[in-house]
Amino acid sequence: MSQKVQQAATRSLMQKYINKETLKYVFTTHFWGPVSNFGIPIAAIYDLKKDPTLISGPMTGALVMYSGVFMKYALAVTPKNYLLFGCHIINESAQLVQGCRFINYNYFKTDEEKLAIQESYAKAEREQELKKLELAAKKP
Repeated sequence: MSQKVQQAATRSLMQKYINKETLKYVFTTHFWGPVSNFGIPIAAIYDLKKDPTLISGPMTGALVMYSGVFMKYALAVTPKNYLLFGCHIINESAQLVQGCRFINYNYFKTDEEKLAIQESYAKAEREQELKKLELAAKKP
């Protein structure tokens, strides 16, 4: 691609995406509210790898309802806040998976299966701690 074509393409993109309207949007709560709210679904996705004994059923249920309400709110306001809607769709999905894990562990597992699950997570946690200690010992 020639330099003139590249400069024209760059200028076109800058004019399209970096303009007064975009900057105005970035400095509103319609942008920063959902961005800061993304911590909840990120934490829920991260927690999918953790022991199911750590899941709080009531909190998971509350977060499912919260995200459901705010998905509706995100589309009810003017202008529609698709960033907030996306944040809550991700959170709703992650919380529903966590809820399924909670129900499966607490209501469908036998005591022997629960013990095996707890032991496997404890073993994995010990292995991670050993790796951390080995890495710390190798550092000068």
